Amino acid sequence: MAEFGKPDIIEEEVDILLIGGGMACCGAAYEIMRWIEGTDLKVKLIDKAAMDRSGAVAQGLSAINTYLGDQDPADYARMVANDLMGITRDDLAYDLGRHVDDSVQLFEEWGLPIWKQPGDEDKSLKDGGKPVRSGKWQIMINGESYKWIVAEAAKKALGTDKIQERVFIVKLVNDKNDPERVSGAIGFSVREHKLYVYKFKACLLAAGGCVNLFRPRSVGEGTGRAWYPVWNAGSTYAMAAEAGAELTMMENRFVPARFKDGYGPVGAWFLLFKAKATNAFGEVYMDKNKAMLDQYPPYGQAAVPASCLRNHLMMHEMKEGRGPIYMDTPTALAKLAETMTPKEIKHLEAEAWEDFLDMCIGQAGVWAGENIEPEKKPSELMPTEP
Repeated sequence: MAEFGKPDIIEEEVDILLIGGGMACCGAAYEIMRWIEGTDLKVKLIDKAAMDRSGAVAQGLSAINTYLGDQDPADYARMVANDLMGITRDDLAYDLGRHVDDSVQLFEEWGLPIWKQPGDEDKSLKDGGKPVRSGKWQIMINGESYKWIVAEAAKKALGTDKIQERVFIVKLVNDKNDPERVSGAIGFSVREHKLYVYKFKACLLAAGGCVNLFRPRSVGEGTGRAWYPVWNAGSTYAMAAEAGAELTMMENRFVPARFKDGYGPVGAWFLLFKAKATNAFGEVYMDKNKAMLDQYPPYGQAAVPASCLRNHLMMHEMKEGRGPIYMDTPTALAKLAETMTPKEIKHLEAEAWEDFLDMCIGQAGVWAGENIEPEKKPSELMPTEP
């Protein structure tokens, strides 16, 4: 039964408040507890869901898109700037490139299975093991439990007494004596008739992006399905803006291409399986419309044109009446199978399914429900909502 009386108000004072239970706050929790060891600082993590399956990685992932290895962080920053046509912060991209490998090696230590090159299967990344790369920067993983593994590390570091789940933080409170500082946060329980007020000296606000700001393509029975997690309500941006923070990079709208209906990811198919996307006539539209890329120098002339330009060429085909767009999975798998044994071919077909089972079960459901065998029939692609 709904309750309409005044909620119980619970106040708590901490030194550091972590708002969000996704990858960012889990990682921050692990790091903070290392650095404050031996002090009496009080830390608390607040998650509106349950840490084991909250955040953008809740469903899992089949690849980690950034692992540098021997590559230069400056090259990584240049790749990011090219892919987003210059609407980036090079300092942040470079900083991520400098530190990301340490994080990935920790994930492996905590139990994340990472694919290795033949001969290196028993070697960790830290000990020089070579990962299987799907692209220049990406490495393949068996990541269905990716978030679970990272959440477990955060829980062990923090202790369960420093974690509050099922509380949705909705308002930051500015300091009475210094309005340019934030000193508190208010939220409500999504399970009980309770209101929580937290006072702190510092906080990390990392509660995800904003989904459903633009209407998704999913309608009817598919309503509620988006390419990004639907529970990302935009509270990170809203609360920060209301408190007076400067929001940067908000001009950037990321629109990925995904498998139609199930929103399955395309990265492994393009990069690992080397599949091509075609129009309804079987033409590779990236080759057919290559001259169009010359209108957007230097981003169109890069070895890998910017993601939005690849989408632009896809939408051009559809506007010209040459849609729908297909991922040519049969040709890609057949080409890979040319040098394989029957047992290796079966393993390859299993990996094609596991790519979705690791991170987007809904797409595997679409394939199963429509009797789509990727080695026999191509699948439709569509650009998604931002």
